Amino acid sequence: MAKLYFYYSTMNAGKSTALLQAAHNYGERGMRTLLYTAKLDDRAGGKVASRIGISSEAKHFQPSEDLHREIFEAHEQGKLACVLVDEAQFLTVAHVQQLARVVDELGIPVLCYGLRTDFLGQLFEGSGQLLAWADELVEIKTVCHCGRKATMVVRVGAGNEVETAGNQVEIGGNERYVSLCRRHFTRAIASGKLDA
Repeated sequence: MAKLYFYYSTMNAGKSTALLQAAHNYGERGMRTLLYTAKLDDRAGGKVASRIGISSEAKHFQPSEDLHREIFEAHEQGKLACVLVDEAQFLTVAHVQQLARVVDELGIPVLCYGLRTDFLGQLFEGSGQLLAWADELVEIKTVCHCGRKATMVVRVGAGNEVETAGNQVEIGGNERYVSLCRRHFTRAIASGKLDA
């Protein structure tokens, strides 16, 4: 039975690596997949790319697109075994509902990978909708510098100062974001500095 999955975590937990491994596993069995990533994140040239150096071509989603229609048309051209979505935090509410229809009406599993919260601890639109609509929620774990499970992320500027205001979306990697446990996240937001 097809399901809508949300694999979530903070930065540097291996979400894209897990997505690429899942796509590889389907491919090894001769099963066709469709990969998506957010158009606004162009760091990897529009590919799904992992920090460990592996990548794959992907279609791009943006707010105006009807993912159900696109996936239906691709499925008509050749049976799809699975749809995999990277950077799922950037999905819209409508996108998540369209992906749920892909699962329910077309019987195709959809695996979404993304951040749960932003640099201020607030849900992204796509993540919030996936938390509400997904059949399965799976946390991909990573660790804070203290050894506890990292569940939050902060954005840092010059001199490792923690930013406590700004646009929710700013594309960046290790140079801008640090994953922390809730305790160190709270301290960092309160003090404006990373706690050693």
